[in-house]
Amino acid sequence: MTVTGTQAPGPRTDVPATPGTEADGAAGELKLVLAEACRVIARAGLAEDILGHVSARTPGGDAVLVRSRSPQERGLLFTTPADIHEVGDKDDTLPLGYRAPNEFPIHSQVLKARRDVNSVVHAHAPSVVACDLAGLELRPIVGAYNIPAMRMASEGIPLYPRSLLINNDELGAAVAATLGDRPACVLRGHGVVTVGETVEQAVVRALNLEILARMTLDANRPGTVPPEVPEEDMSAMPDLGSTFNDMYVWQYQRAQLELAGLGLRR
Repeated sequence: MTVTGTQAPGPRTDVPATPGTEADGAAGELKLVLAEACRVIARAGLAEDILGHVSARTPGGDAVLVRSRSPQERGLLFTTPADIHEVGDKDDTLPLGYRAPNEFPIHSQVLKARRDVNSVVHAHAPSVVACDLAGLELRPIVGAYNIPAMRMASEGIPLYPRSLLINNDELGAAVAATLGDRPACVLRGHGVVTVGETVEQAVVRALNLEILARMTLDANRPGTVPPEVPEEDMSAMPDLGSTFNDMYVWQYQRAQLELAGLGLRR
């Protein structure tokens, strides 16, 4: 399930392309969700132009479905299911012109280390990066404003301290070790990695992290240090469940895509 070496392999030239939109069954639905996920994080400002990618375990398998590169690259905001491809032990089955992203080892190594998750998001979340570079820790300074973000911050969001491309298995394993059992980690001068039991959960966690970072920047702008939510109040916050925290937010984001004319046909 890994890609070795310091660079992603070159495009294949001897495998005919298979349009992803014609895929059916569970894999076809998952490709559609992954394409929507890329559009959601791009529209939310977490992915500059062509940078970032979302992946998921293949249904019933150990390979990874991930947004891949092609000569027709147009950026995450315009991802289609045809851009989502399976990468296994060797990157030798991708369709004509496609190759795995340079930082595929983030996905392969995190999924290898975390059997409890099924999806990985890597995004260049600008407010998260700005907070880290400014020395502003993502702390639980909000409560009911964003309960999932508060909980992530209260448990601590680990930091991977190197600012480089994660383009080999050794670096990918180091990111996975930094992430540990947490839902998210920050990559210094780079972006974020979030994980989830589902693609939707991994995406919403990335969105919540960026929301918390924006609030952190705004709250620190006057030169003050905002207080954390008291433990008493954190303990009183309910767990609203994955339907409310993840699926409702995901449905809202999909509706926003449709409103902007960026929805994908179902």
